[in-house]
Amino acid sequence: MTIHSLFILSKSGGLIYQHDHNQPSIDNEKTFSYPLELKLDLQNRNIVVSFGQRDGIRVGHMLMAVNGKKVTGHQLEDGREALEVLRDEANYPINLKFARPRLTTNEKIFQASMFYPLYALACQLSPEPRSSGIEVLEADNFRMNCFQTLTGVKFMVISDPKQSGVDALLHRVYELYADFALKNPFYSLEMPIRCELFDEHLKTALEQAERSGLSNV
Repeated sequence: MTIHSLFILSKSGGLIYQHDHNQPSIDNEKTFSYPLELKLDLQNRNIVVSFGQRDGIRVGHMLMAVNGKKVTGHQLEDGREALEVLRDEANYPINLKFARPRLTTNEKIFQASMFYPLYALACQLSPEPRSSGIEVLEADNFRMNCFQTLTGVKFMVISDPKQSGVDALLHRVYELYADFALKNPFYSLEMPIRCELFDEHLKTALEQAERSGLSNV
């Protein structure tokens, strides 16, 4: 069982803390013949698949290595241009490694801000007054649990659907937030949380939750 990440949103919906705990690595390595059946383009300084798919390699996946040589940006580690290597028929058959790109900080902020109106909408759609909003959202391969405090701060955990003890974990994270953020004289409400002690205790709580379903946290 796995806990993937944790988000903390302020009462106004801004992302004030995010931690990637155990993100799955989705890598696909295949040998291709000429001509290459995938269309690759340079986007945001990275080479990504813009058209076509094969064996789990999909649009948006990023080129990570060519024949075992790491790709950084648009160049191989030996300095050659990756796209030029892929255009040369003499280099085929060629082994390519792709991976799903990691979210940037700006993308995480955008995603967190999108949850705030969804949470408010769920409260309004509820047939019962004073709804608690979205508490659990479950998909085939992940589950999102949300806990909102009385002051409107939201704690969200993304985990494996079979992970147990997540509700207790959210309350434990709230305790850590109160102890190491709110009691910090240098911390201002609504601002990003930057506290090493909070980071350390949070990682310990997440690890214990994964091992024992929070029985020892």
